[in-house]
Amino acid sequence: MEPEAIANGAPSPTPAATPTPSPASRLNDHVSESLKLEYQLMKVPFEHLKKSMRSSHRLVEKEMNAVVSSVAEAAEKDMSKEEAVQHLTSLVSRLQRLKRKLDESNKCEQTEVQRSKARLDHLEMLHSGGKEVQSKWNSIRVDRILIDYMLRLHYYDTASKLAEASGIQDLVDIDIFLDAKKVIQCLRNKDCSEALAWCAENKSKLKKSKSKFEFKLRVQEFIELVRGEHMMDAIAYARKYLASWGSTNMKEVQQAMATLAFKSNTECAGYKQWDDLIDQFKQEFCKMYGMTTESLLHIHLQAGLSALKTPFCFEEGCTKEDPLSQESFRQLAAPLPFSKHIHSKLVCYITKEVMDEHNPPQVLPNGYVYSTKALEEMAKLNNGNITCPRTGFVCNFSELSKAYIS
Repeated sequence: MEPEAIANGAPSPTPAATPTPSPASRLNDHVSESLKLEYQLMKVPFEHLKKSMRSSHRLVEKEMNAVVSSVAEAAEKDMSKEEAVQHLTSLVSRLQRLKRKLDESNKCEQTEVQRSKARLDHLEMLHSGGKEVQSKWNSIRVDRILIDYMLRLHYYDTASKLAEASGIQDLVDIDIFLDAKKVIQCLRNKDCSEALAWCAENKSKLKKSKSKFEFKLRVQEFIELVRGEHMMDAIAYARKYLASWGSTNMKEVQQAMATLAFKSNTECAGYKQWDDLIDQFKQEFCKMYGMTTESLLHIHLQAGLSALKTPFCFEEGCTKEDPLSQESFRQLAAPLPFSKHIHSKLVCYITKEVMDEHNPPQVLPNGYVYSTKALEEMAKLNNGNITCPRTGFVCNFSELSKAYIS
């Protein structure tokens, strides 16, 4: 019916007009997109709370089992009154120590709950207001991103001062990074003790993610014994701590054992693993708390650079106004694909204005293109002559050819 009606001159059905989104709906869409980037904000205190609760549960289970077993053993023994009182007193002291530890753990858990609530309120604020509230929220986000960047570069004091000045202590994870600082400092001092303690504390999580971090720490401690020429101690250490990893990491164990054949002054790469251990700890640490391995500042900058990166950005003629003319931004953009521009725009090299139908491009005989406005002003000042600013080529304005943009 539809083609026949059109052939007979009847008006074709008018397509339904696409409703224009209201400013409020556009704001809500922007809010929803912004919230998708805030996974880390809620994940970190949640994981820290889970870790604290698991530690408390293990502590209670361990101490209560020990107390119950001790009471059962005491009941089976024939004790004097003084011995029984002394035994019960020691059990009471043990339970009191447990209570103190649980009180401390409870305070830690309350802090994480308070922090989670503050972060939920912060996210809710984005829904509760208009542009002014969103502007304030974005300002806080910038501070959070900067603090995250500082913490990853170990500028802890500066990050703390910025958090305090902005009043956003509950929205950043300074204490988490301070815990990591202890491990990193020990690894820099060629000491694995703090890192191994961290592995023991988070053993279940690391096992679940099939992490090899603890194994690499054990290998490094073995290598340090070899470096110090304590060969028998190194062999005993390998039997105690490395043998159990043989079924899954035999090749690495064999490589470690081969260091027994090298002197401590060798250039063998197996002796130089400390920087790799620090990098791996940072990765495991971020994975533990659901944080991104890259800083939030880098991620947001790369999101913007991905829209600006074109082949021209890496040529000598790239303008200084382009962020990618700077080496630091080029390094950030290196792994990113080139931006796809469906509709190109021409910008005059001289005036930096867009060349369009109102200011069309003109082609010089040497092939360089500039805007009509710029060339007309140049011709007025030079008796109708044009000098190419890039090559120094001189021609008359009448020699120019107009270029057409399709």
